[in-house]
Amino acid sequence: MAKTRSERVLVTPSLYAKSHYLYVQEAGSLQSLEPHISSRRNLNSYLFFVVLSGRGTLTYEKQTKELQSGDCIFLDCRKPYAHESSQDEPWRLTWVHFNGADAAHFYESYVEQGHSFFFHPVSILPFVETISQLYEISRDRTFLNELQAHRLLTELITKIYLQQEETYDTVPAKLKQIHEYIRVHYAEKLTLDALSELFFISKYHMSREYRQVYGTTLVSDITQRRIAHAKSALRFSDCPIESVAEECGFPDSAYFIHVFKRAEGMTPLKYRKKWQSL
Repeated sequence: MAKTRSERVLVTPSLYAKSHYLYVQEAGSLQSLEPHISSRRNLNSYLFFVVLSGRGTLTYEKQTKELQSGDCIFLDCRKPYAHESSQDEPWRLTWVHFNGADAAHFYESYVEQGHSFFFHPVSILPFVETISQLYEISRDRTFLNELQAHRLLTELITKIYLQQEETYDTVPAKLKQIHEYIRVHYAEKLTLDALSELFFISKYHMSREYRQVYGTTLVSDITQRRIAHAKSALRFSDCPIESVAEECGFPDSAYFIHVFKRAEGMTPLKYRKKWQSL
């Protein structure tokens, strides 16, 4: 006898979609009819599912979570996981398995920023609607549908990130102060030691927490801000390269050229000529 009642679509993406897009592997919904354990590992896939009603348990990353209606789960299926519906309150789920270009990067970045594979949003409606749209367009494989699936999966991942915004409301005040200080003083001589001393915080703790909250290292954040302002100066002024380097906080023009080329794939002078010619 069937242990679940489900509707699902299995997708075979085109080679182009596999190389260039995020793509759906499977999407659907199910109603559990009786308790049973679904256990998998080593799947080259990422799974997002929503508990629509009922209860159950999930085991993942050596943790066992009690799940209930309104919970959302985001998993890397290359790792072992197992879930089981409650006997007293069988659950109803909707889900999407996906993979593709940058899927691993998205998930790794999500984890590196300290986000959990488990969360309970204020409303599951935006997630359910996106999965429903993915289910509908995945029934017929066309180039346009694959492109739309890529867009919807990108939106889904964005929504997963955005629901973590409440995390930023609990960011320690000192980290917020450091972030704002860098925004204003990016052109000054900034070092981890100097920031540590200025804000009375261990530089190791500061570096670790900053990366978790803002998704980038302190040094990278400072460099990215300097490069962004340098690009503006190169495009909208005729200041010499040496002056641009100094204005944006680089110690000398040679180092500025090296860092700029690594970031943009061309020298500052070539960048200026390219953009000013437009």
